[in-house]
Amino acid sequence: MQFDAGIAQGRLPGQRIGQGLRGGFVAQDAGFYNGCVAFSSSQFVSQVRAWARQLGFSQIGVSGVDLSSAEEGLRDWLSRGFHGEMAYMAAHGMKRARPAELVPGTVSVITARMDYLPQVTPEGWQAIEFERLQRPREGVVSLYARGRDYHKVLRARLQQLADRMAAEIGPFGHRVFTDSAPVLEAELATRSGQGWRGKHTLVLNREAGSMFFLGEIYVDFALPHSEPVSSHCGSCSACIEVCPTQAILGPGRLDARRCISYLTIEHPGAIPLELRPLMGNRIYGCDDCQLVCPWNKYAQRNPLPDFTPRAALVGGDLLALLAWSEAEFLQRMEGSAIRRIGHERWQRNIAVALGNALRLADDPAIVGALQGLQQQGSALVREHAAWALEQRPASRSHGAGP
Repeated sequence: MQFDAGIAQGRLPGQRIGQGLRGGFVAQDAGFYNGCVAFSSSQFVSQVRAWARQLGFSQIGVSGVDLSSAEEGLRDWLSRGFHGEMAYMAAHGMKRARPAELVPGTVSVITARMDYLPQVTPEGWQAIEFERLQRPREGVVSLYARGRDYHKVLRARLQQLADRMAAEIGPFGHRVFTDSAPVLEAELATRSGQGWRGKHTLVLNREAGSMFFLGEIYVDFALPHSEPVSSHCGSCSACIEVCPTQAILGPGRLDARRCISYLTIEHPGAIPLELRPLMGNRIYGCDDCQLVCPWNKYAQRNPLPDFTPRAALVGGDLLALLAWSEAEFLQRMEGSAIRRIGHERWQRNIAVALGNALRLADDPAIVGALQGLQQQGSALVREHAAWALEQRPASRSHGAGP
């Protein structure tokens, strides 16, 4: 995908020539003129922030396109294989760190933050979520995935924001992104004042913790950059210590191959045997490093109905979730990010969780469900079901299973 009409007509980056929309638009050295009123670039950014809030965004920032200082770290992370089987992380080379190569003509990047805790989130929600992990028969889904697919929510609203900008200043070259293209989102977010990188590698904000989504609008004109903020993690290492699989190797260093979010969502094959017992009852994603973070006491609720959790994804019984046919899974997960992993991975993940439940107590209902999977599931699912059955106390007393 390329920039729209502006680049095609040979406009220079940052040069804004009116095309008859709303009286035309002309770039000024220090701002804009829309044919009626001259206004500064900083005034325009302030106006963009106001429009963004109307669309449900919590914060807007602006970054430049020189991310060269991040390239060495990206190369090292990829060379160590920490991206696992996420081939797309390496597919575009260094374009991920070079916005103007990914989308030719890019001069500035507008970053957007959208908080995702639903309005109904109770006080003490972190403790409530940790309690879910102590109920073996409950399937735990990451908080961000309990409502509508965030890709759909953010992408549509980012485009609405870009359209509103164009209505004010005339057509301009742009492209919107949200976690679906080779973009260094966290790097752009930190450079544009959205927050700092926590030791778990997520972006942290003093007023919102880390429970938010990020999105970007690449634009072909210059805007004043936002000021970055300093780190406020201090000596805290709670996120590193709480990680069930020790995927956080050190401050800012994540081995995705051990991360439960990667294993349950991105990883297509068999989950490593040594990691299965550590997954507990997490069947889609993992929030532990965020739940333990002190900054998330400031996490913000979002009133958008899109983030209202689906009933089946909060406190759902593992056997009830496993009972979904493929057609039912697709129907129930319509419009959800979970739909992307497909029914096979859904069953695989639940089989692991059921095995971990059996480790704690034998349960005839679980045994029956797993035996059914061995008869009906795919080869991948059957292998995980067999492992799960081996976790029964009786089986383990005879030396079966890891």
